[in-house]
Amino acid sequence: MKSIFQAKPLRVFGLAALLLSGQSCKDVLEEKVISSIGNDYVNTPKGFEDAAKAAYTSLRSFYATQPGLTMTEYGTDLYATGADGGYKGFHFYDTQLNSFVDFLQFVWEELYRGINTCNAVIERAPAANVPDAVKKLRVAEMKFLRAHYYFILTQQWGGVDLRLTETLAPTKKTSRASEADVYKAIIADLEAAIPDLDPKIRSIDYGRATKAAAEHLLAKVYLTRASSTFKGADDYAKAATLSQSVIANYGFKLVPDFASVFAQGAGEMSDEVVFAVQYTADPLTNASPPPVANTGGNNLHLFFGMQYDVQAGMVRDVFYGRPFKRLRPTTYAIETVFKDRVNDSRYKKSFRDTWLSNSPGTYNTAFDNSKAKVTFKAGDTAIYMPGYEMPLAERAKKPYQVLVPSAYSEALFPTLTKFFDPLRPDRTYEPGSRDYLAFRLADAYLMLAEAQIKLGKPTEASAALNMVRRRAAFPGKEAAMEITPAQATMDFLMEERGRELMGEQTRWMDLKRWGKLVERVKLYNPQAAVNVKEIHNLRPIPQTQIDRTEKAADGTAGFQQNPGY
Repeated sequence: MKSIFQAKPLRVFGLAALLLSGQSCKDVLEEKVISSIGNDYVNTPKGFEDAAKAAYTSLRSFYATQPGLTMTEYGTDLYATGADGGYKGFHFYDTQLNSFVDFLQFVWEELYRGINTCNAVIERAPAANVPDAVKKLRVAEMKFLRAHYYFILTQQWGGVDLRLTETLAPTKKTSRASEADVYKAIIADLEAAIPDLDPKIRSIDYGRATKAAAEHLLAKVYLTRASSTFKGADDYAKAATLSQSVIANYGFKLVPDFASVFAQGAGEMSDEVVFAVQYTADPLTNASPPPVANTGGNNLHLFFGMQYDVQAGMVRDVFYGRPFKRLRPTTYAIETVFKDRVNDSRYKKSFRDTWLSNSPGTYNTAFDNSKAKVTFKAGDTAIYMPGYEMPLAERAKKPYQVLVPSAYSEALFPTLTKFFDPLRPDRTYEPGSRDYLAFRLADAYLMLAEAQIKLGKPTEASAALNMVRRRAAFPGKEAAMEITPAQATMDFLMEERGRELMGEQTRWMDLKRWGKLVERVKLYNPQAAVNVKEIHNLRPIPQTQIDRTEKAADGTAGFQQNPGY
């Protein structure tokens, strides 16, 4: 596993303590443990570099964490709740989703820490004793990151406190900018950053922002703003142009096999990866920041697994993972989105359907009523999910338990395998070490297709969609996977993004961008259908932000809560 850049992010009130930790490795961002650092350290050449590295840390508060996953995959059309865990208000849209939820506070505060670090580096750059070319590059990276953090904030909360200068001391003076103004700032940062960023698909210090990553992000920003009340007339056209640039100008390629995109190690630095959030096996580097007790590292491997480890012939092990049972696919996802399993390989390559016995012996059956007992040797099939209602008589002939769709439950369900981490040192170890693929080329094709559909160009849209679909085909099925221009509709694209990006922390924002969150939750999320309303297109502002803001002259809250909370 690669080393990564890691630094304790600068707090929103200043640069009093910049902590860097970890190990170093060739061709990646170097790390060094430093403590008791004064505020002026960032003005030194070494401090300037360390602060720039520190600005990346807040990405790991949102990507590949339970808070970030909860805010992006719960409460959608593709995922329902599993048997375990809390924070289900994000899925049910009930009174559990309120301004006191610590996940909201955690993500909010960590993103603002990152923003303030970016502000510090940008403002102090003129005085830094580093070559002008390096200075220009680091400032461009900071503008990419600042835009990235504000884009997450405004998608989740709407208009937020827009701070573009370093905050050096505690303050109670905060206010909400309009959502339109936040988008203007995001776009200005990215447009300023793109000319000065590294044009190579992987910089010498792997993990830093590149020109392609900024273009990918800006395409998504324009695509999102285009559906707002303050949209620009050419937002879709700009999104299309930027997506085309990412596809054509940097040498990215779709890897031939969909499953290999997520191969730990090799997949993380493939030609399909536009930008990855860095993780490592080093426990100090992967330590999580307060206030939410997080397991550290990339821990998405914990949340998609079913309860295989108490079934006949099975015990928990490293390969099959530690199943926290947080998220299970909806019926709509399994039966409609992934309906085609003859031509399309993505169901087979996204979900585990077979478990081999790692605890041999004879057992009573549990969920499979076609037989009373099963006997296994090590390595025999213990559980098989055919994905259809295999008849009872056929199941009875199988020497293992067959889990059919009618037996799916909050504990037993198809298990998404994209994020599993068999390199963990033992079966209870929670911090994962794989990088998180935040931007990949397939998404650039899908963004291009979405923009072209909106621009009334179905031929171009179908061509982009077919690039993704041909890659997803089983060998020899490429032609069967292609669609016609008439099929290139928004409804088709919504399902195609589900097939390609299942679980990849995009769905809630996608539904909101399309104006379809309430409609599709009501259609495909029966747990939340009664509760979901238009107010749920925004999250509640963390109560700590409201309480820490100076009140207005009339005694009302100086930082207003979103409607309905």
